Formats: sequence, structure tokens, C-alpha cells
Amino acid sequence: MASKDQPQSSGTRTRKRPPQRPAPHWAGATGNDPSQSSPPKTKSTSKPGPHPVVQVLDWFGRMLAGVAAIPLDLAVLGLLGASVVVYVTLPELPDIEGLTDINFEEPLRVYSAQGSLMAEFGIQRRRAIAFSDLPPNLINAFIATEDARFFAHVGVDVIGLMRAAMHVARTGTMTQGGSTITMQVARNFYLSRDKTIRRKLAELLLAMQIEKALTKEEILELYLNKIFFGHRAYGISAAAEFYYRKSLDELTLAQMAMLAGLPKAPSANNPLSNPPRALKRRNYILGRMRELGLITASRYRQALAEPLTATYYRPEIEFEANYIAEMVRQEVVETFGQQDAYSLGLKVYTTVDEPLQQAADAALRKGLMAYNRRHGYHGPEARIAAADRARWATLDAHLRKRPRVPGLPVGVVTHVDAKQAEVYLGDGQTRSLTLAQVAWARRYKTENWRGPRPRRVSDAVAVGDVIRLHQNDAGDWELAQVPLVGGALVAMSPWDGAVRALSGGYAFKWSKFNRAVDTKRQPGSSFKPFVYAAAFAQGWTPASYVRDQPFEMMGARGMWRPQNADGKFLGALRIRQALARSRNLAVIDLINTMGVEPARNYIQRFGFPLDAMPDNIVMALGSGAASPLEMATGFSVFANGGYKVEPYLIARIEDVHGRVHFNAKAPRACLECWLEPPQDGSARVQPDGASAAPSAPLVVDPRIAYNIDSILKDVVTSGTATRARVLERTDIGGKTGTTNDSRDSWFAGYQPELTTVVWMGMDDNRPLGNGEWGGTAALGVWVDFMREALADIPVATIKRPQGMVEVALSGGGTETVRVEYQNKLGGPKPVAAPRRGSASDGRSSSRSAPRVIDELF
Repeated sequence: MASKDQPQSSGTRTRKRPPQRPAPHWAGATGNDPSQSSPPKTKSTSKPGPHPVVQVLDWFGRMLAGVAAIPLDLAVLGLLGASVVVYVTLPELPDIEGLTDINFEEPLRVYSAQGSLMAEFGIQRRRAIAFSDLPPNLINAFIATEDARFFAHVGVDVIGLMRAAMHVARTGTMTQGGSTITMQVARNFYLSRDKTIRRKLAELLLAMQIEKALTKEEILELYLNKIFFGHRAYGISAAAEFYYRKSLDELTLAQMAMLAGLPKAPSANNPLSNPPRALKRRNYILGRMRELGLITASRYRQALAEPLTATYYRPEIEFEANYIAEMVRQEVVETFGQQDAYSLGLKVYTTVDEPLQQAADAALRKGLMAYNRRHGYHGPEARIAAADRARWATLDAHLRKRPRVPGLPVGVVTHVDAKQAEVYLGDGQTRSLTLAQVAWARRYKTENWRGPRPRRVSDAVAVGDVIRLHQNDAGDWELAQVPLVGGALVAMSPWDGAVRALSGGYAFKWSKFNRAVDTKRQPGSSFKPFVYAAAFAQGWTPASYVRDQPFEMMGARGMWRPQNADGKFLGALRIRQALARSRNLAVIDLINTMGVEPARNYIQRFGFPLDAMPDNIVMALGSGAASPLEMATGFSVFANGGYKVEPYLIARIEDVHGRVHFNAKAPRACLECWLEPPQDGSARVQPDGASAAPSAPLVVDPRIAYNIDSILKDVVTSGTATRARVLERTDIGGKTGTTNDSRDSWFAGYQPELTTVVWMGMDDNRPLGNGEWGGTAALGVWVDFMREALADIPVATIKRPQGMVEVALSGGGTETVRVEYQNKLGGPKPVAAPRRGSASDGRSSSRSAPRVIDELF
């Protein structure tokens, strides 16, 4: 996709004849403004001419017949001998037919669902452009410096060759080649850059063949799209973007001349690395244009007075989502191969929704920063010696080496006393910190222990400390640090698996490890819904009883005695309460009764491989391994009524011509089967080309999905995720998860339009600290994200699947179960009901229930 201020690129050149242009002033045109002179279109005759070698001999003969020095004669005789060598090898010269269908190397570009550029990958920066989009003055600048007789000769400039031959005779070296633009095309596309007579004569012969096959305009188009301009910029369009951040029609005359001076020596004449020499080269080209009558005297003086304005290129990234961009890059390289991925100019359009991605990044960063402040300050990132005496330029050099982290600018403390610290942020900017702005920074000791509160600013920072600052909601700057805790958030559509947002950490440039897909951590109690779904498939119901009672088993490390987080036992209780309250011993009782292998085999339906699930009862407590993306895939089965959808990021891949190489046709769940029509009477709109009929595999009985969905809503209303009630929605559900010593904090939940999973933990698996449970750390991030994500989405109502019936329960209340189990509520192996009025009979209020923290022991 071309940028808004960029002329449309042709990519691979289209074989259309360009329009006629008026002849330039210096070629005899009359009545034209010299400042806008355009080179004429000149087509080489298609009538067969003499053999190329005969033409060469004819030209050489004319040179010898002219007034030339003896050294020149000797040089020409040498060239005649070399031409015999070329004649012998003429059949080995490359076929130039390929020039009519050139694929210029262009980088891989990644776009959001809204079409904003997210990333650009590739060795060569290039945007191929058609001849018709080249400004006349730009063409004239190259003609003036590279080949003043381009529109007059037939590929080889006799005068230029004479000058080169005289130089060879005088110096014995080939430092001057006398190459025309056509000869440069031959060299750049087919030959090496070795300065030998054999290569030069091969170049000459190829140039003549090119002139017979192509028009002058086509040759210029090839040349200007191919040549190297330094700093990985190939082609004139990429050079204009790199050095001036402009499209070609926005360049000034002086900037055009500067670019025209680069191909001869891209490094030596570079305005960024050698401004004085670049300026001298630019002015020389302007002088040549004036000398040839291509510009007026006033335009010449105006361009000569223009200062150098070249700057380093920064990709015009319109939307930043680096973790996703890297995932796309890896997938494209795997599919197309590294060479083609970075050179075909592929445009990859993702499923990422920009507002959702921004909300995901903001929510995750907020949650990680909040954890960071709860557990104390770890000290400076680095130290700079004698920072109070260093020059700003020296400090700038140090600060530029630090990673750029969004919202956390880096600085160095240059002065500190009891009341205030001065922080230098680079580029002449400073900020002051008072005691109130560092008061939170109690020193980190362990995950559960912090040092005393700072009483002086100098207790928190010292001169030379490299620190981060953060601007709070009031606009004041505070001491901050990049959180050491890791985190991830994944949000995907449960209807087709499209990944709408993904954050793999606080900042990609700080840590490129993508925790959303590459981390495999124990899911803890967030895994329990899959175990209960397997039990329902065997005949248990939400009304079945399980035992929340002591259990012990001899293991490899001795006797294993799992416990509930509160250390209490509730006895017999219904599965609905056991899952909503996340009772560990209840699910242990259930897995013992139903069997580990049947459960593992069933849970594979949600996308979890067997080798990721232990083959013993601890599997029920989530002691396997899963990534946040895998958990989101699994929970989407509950969100969509039982269909297995595959997560995907790439919606479409096009090349520079707009040809589609890939178009995602993801299998879809049945939206209409699962949700009631919107209350406002509107119809749900399917994506382009999508059918309302399901195409994804149905892996779970919709009635089982309905029961699990109902219980997961109880988790929010009266279970371990009541913090989510702040969203005031009746259509959200999910499950908290916390592993031993709070090493992992999870919340996996959904609304029927969006499945979202959040994970927090240390990359080295250290404990997070007391109180960092799934219902606090991870759930807080989930709530912040879903508040934004669901703002404009109406509340959804689930349809009750056919084949379900509502039954009355002993002791009061009702339950919706599958019709075939209405008379077998206890399941395959019923557990005796508790005595009437006990805490587990289903009638006791949530207020009388013990406080539950779903921790895996």
C-alpha cells in the first residue's frame, strides 16, 4: 500500500509506452521553460543493424581517423584486441529478455486491519516507480551528471569512450569508464563491477542490445529504480523517502541534484556522512544543469543557496505493535523463504484491531507498573561516572544507547540533595524530582519485603543514576522503572480465531521475548473448566456432588497432601459451587473418580496436546504447561458454543502489484446458533464472504459448553473473580488461576465477541509475592482492557441449546441439565448429598462461604 504522500509505484515495470515529452532546451526545443525541460522520448530503430562488433570496429576506425595522440592509438588497438575476445564469448552474454519483466527487490511491510503500516523488514529500502511519475527536473539532473548525450547516442557514447581510452593510455588504470546510463543498466543487472577491459566491452555489447530492445524512457526507469543511493536505499523513490521524507514530486531542485550526485559514490558523496563533499557534488550538478540550459540562472542561484536538509530515515510507522509484527515476519519467512520474504515487496494485512491493541498495551503496562510499585524500587538501570561534570553531548551519547520504552523516558541524575534531584533527559531537556515524586521508591529486598520509605530525595537516587521517569495522571513526572515482572495479554475472536490484540511484554525494545506465545507456564486453576467439561461428557452435571475433603498420596518426594487455599474442607458440594469457588480438593476427587486418561483425551479437543498434560491427577490442578494464546484458544470453545477455531494473525498477503498470494478463510463457529438476536432488532453482520453456516469443527456438545459458560459467569458474580463485576455486564465469564507461591497469575475470560487471557509472572519463575493471585494481579489487567474493548458492544444473550431441561434440586433451587441426565443428576458415581442446611448444600449464601483463593498446592 502506497503512503498517502507517495506516488503510486509500479513495482515490477509495466510494459506501457510512456507519453511523448517535449525536447529539452539544450536539444533544440523552442518556446519551453528551461526550468521544466523534459527529455524527449527516443525509440531506437527496430530495423536490424550491423553486427555489434562491426559497429564497434566502425566507431574505433572513426576514432583512429580523427586527431588523436599516439597513446590513444595504442589504447584503441588494445581495445580492438579485447573486442575479438568479446566476440568469441558473445554467445555467452546473458539474455536481456528478462529486462521486460524485472522484479525489483522491495521490503516486507506489515499492516494493521485498518491499513496502517506497522513494520517494514528487508535489507533494501525500495519503492519502484514508473517513468511517468518522474519529475522532469529530476531526470535532467541525472542526465546532466551521468550521461549528457543519453537521448542522442545508441547505448555507447563515443566521446566518453575516447576520454576513457586516453585516460587508460596515460595512467594504465581503468578509473574512468565512460559508461552511459544504458551501460550502467547492463552492469547493474548482469555484470560485475570489476574494472577490466573484458567486462567493459561486454558491458558495451549488452548496452547496444538493450537500446535495441527498450525505449529510452524504459531504460531510465530501470536505471532509477535499480541504482544504490547509500544507507540501504535502492531506487530514487526510496532515496527521496530516506534522505528527505518526501515523495519525488515534493523534492526541491537542490534536493534532486543532491540525489543525482549519490550513485557515483554513495558513501563519499553522502550528505549524512560527508556533508562538505556532498554539497560540492550537488553544486557541481546544478552548474552542469545551468551549463546545459536545463535550468534558468535564477533557479540555479536559488538552488545553490539552499542549505543541506538531508536527515536519517525513520520508517513511517503509523501504528506500533512490535510483538505482532515480529510474529508475522517469522511466519512469512517460514512460508516464502528468507530471500523472497524480504525482497518481493509483500504487503501483509493482519487481523489486529488498532483500538483494541492500544487498549491491550495500555492495560498490560498499567498492571505491570502497579505490581512494580507494590514491590519496591530495584535501583538504577546503569550508572554514568562523573555525570555532574559531563558535557551534555557525552550524556546524550550514553542515553541514546538505552532502549526506548513507551511512556518511560530515560535520564541521568546530574544533581541531588535532600529536597530535589535534577535529571537530564537528553537533547538539552531536564526535569526535577521532589520527595513526593520518589516517595514510593522503597528499596526492593524480596518479593515480600521492602526497605523503609525515603525521607530525602538522596535516599532514592544518586548522581550518575540512569533512571526512568513516568508522567502521572496529574501531569507530574515521577521516578519510575521498567517492570521486571513479565506479562502477556491475548484477545481473539471466538468466532473465527482472528487475533485482535496481543501484547507479549511491557515493551518489545526492552525485551523481545514474546510471552503471549513463547512462554509455557502452569495454568493453575484456570485449567479446571476443561477438567469439568470432560466430566460432563462422561455424564456428570453441574448438580452432581463432589467431595471437598482431605486427600493424600505417596509421591516421588514423599507423601503429597494437596490443600485448598483457605485450608478448610467443605465436604460434599455441587460441581457448580466447586468450580465457581475453585476448590482444589473437589477437582482432585472428581479426577480420581472419572480417570486421568479419559480426561486427558477429552481435553485435547480444546487444543492442548497430550504431552503438555501430566498423566496423573495433578493435571486437574493445572500443573501442565500452556501459553496465553493456547489458553485463549481453549476458552473460545466455551465462548462460541463448542466450536474449535484456530488463532490466526494474517488476513491477506499481496505483492506490489496487488496480486493476492494468501487470503485467510478461517473456519467459523455458528454465531446464530449460540446467540439471541440483538435486542435492538439489528442483524449481526458477517465478514466479507463469510457464511452464517458454521465451518469450524464442533468439538464439544453445545449443552456442555452452555453449562460451563453458566458456571464461569458464577465465577464473576460470586466466585473468585468478583472484581470483574465492576464492568456491570451479565455476559462475561472466566476463571482465575494461581500456581504455587504465586509464581503465575492468570485470568482467562470472555464475552461472546472476544476471548481475552492475561498472564503475569517472572521470566525466571520466581514467586510474585503474597497477594499476587489470579483474582488480583491478572484480573486487574483483564478488567482494564475489557472495559475499553466492550464499551460499544451490546450485552449478548446465550440461547439455551435444544435437549436441555430445567430441574428442581433437593434443598431448593434449579439447574439446567441435558435431558438424558434429568433423572441422573448425581453422575456415573453419585456422591451422597450433604445434610440440609450445611454450607455445601447449595442454599447457603456467598457471604457465609469461606474466602477462596484459587491457588495450586
